[in-house]
Amino acid sequence: MKTVRNYAGIADEFAQLETAKVILIPVPFDGTSTWGKGADKGPDAFLKASENMELYDIETATEVYKQGVHLTAPISENTSAEAVVNAVHKATKEYIKRNKFVTLFGGEHSISIGSIRAFNECFDNLTVLHIDAHADLRETYEGSKYNHACAVYEASQTTNLIQVGIRSMDAIEMTILDEEKTFFAHDMVNDEFWLDKVVEMCTENVFITFDLDALDPSILPATGTPEPGGLFWYETLDFLKQVFKEKNVVGFDIVELCPNETSKPSDFLAAKLYYKMLSYKFMDEAIDNDYDNTYDIEYKSNNNSLKFDDDDI
Repeated sequence: MKTVRNYAGIADEFAQLETAKVILIPVPFDGTSTWGKGADKGPDAFLKASENMELYDIETATEVYKQGVHLTAPISENTSAEAVVNAVHKATKEYIKRNKFVTLFGGEHSISIGSIRAFNECFDNLTVLHIDAHADLRETYEGSKYNHACAVYEASQTTNLIQVGIRSMDAIEMTILDEEKTFFAHDMVNDEFWLDKVVEMCTENVFITFDLDALDPSILPATGTPEPGGLFWYETLDFLKQVFKEKNVVGFDIVELCPNETSKPSDFLAAKLYYKMLSYKFMDEAIDNDYDNTYDIEYKSNNNSLKFDDDDI
C-alpha cells in the first residue's frame, strides 16, 4: 500500500510500517512557547528539506534509509499541552512495543515529556541525554507542568538526566539541577574532555532529546529562543557519533525548529542532523534490499525486563 508521503521521498519499499526499522513521528505543536513562535511548522519544513538531501552518507559510507523509515501521520492533538503529551506518550509507546526504533520531530520541547515518559517505561536504567541551550527544569511554568520550560523536569526525577550545552536558565532551576551531570557551554569551551565525561556518565540505554537551540545561532538561527555560544556542526557530530558507538541509543527526538520562509539553511541542517543520527545508529549493519527488519531492545515491564522479538509483536 502506498503511503501519502514518504520520509525524504524514499521508495515505498523502504517506507512500509511492517518492514521499516525506524519510525518517524511528526508532532506539529507550538502551544506554550513564550517568544519566537512557529515550531508547529517545524516538522513540515524538516520533511521538505529531507526530500532534497543526498541519501548517501559519505562519513559512514551508508544509505541508512534502506533500513526502512516509516513516516507516521502527524500527531494532530492540539487542545492543550497536556493532551499533546499524552498523545505523544501513547503513540511512542505503541511503536516501541512493536520493536521499532522510534524517533520524533517537533514541535516545541514540551512534546518530549511524553516521549521521555514512554521510553522510561519501556527501558531499564534509562539515561536521558538532554542537548539544549536551556535547562528546562521548572516544575511548573505559567501555571502548567506541561510547558516547554518544564520539558525535562520529570526526567530529572525519574531518569539519569545529563544536560549538555546549557547556557540559559532561571535561578530556581539551580535548586533542581544536578551540577555534576550538567555541562555548561562556558565550561565546555575550555574542557577538551567534556565529551568523554558525558559518555562515561551515561547508562547503557540512552534516549536523546535534542533541542536545536543547543546549536550556535550562527549555524541555526531559526529556533524559538536562540542563544549565543552554542555547539557547532562537527563537534556536535563527533559527540553524537561517540554516544551512538559506546551506548545503546534507544530513540531520540529533535525539537524547536521555527522555520523562516525566506531562509532554508536551518531546515536543511535539521534534516541532515536527523539523517546523521540514523546513520550513526545503523552504521554497523549491512544495508541492502534484504535487510533484517527486527530490532532488538530490552523492554521494561512493571515487574521485570524481558527481550521480545517478532513473536511478541
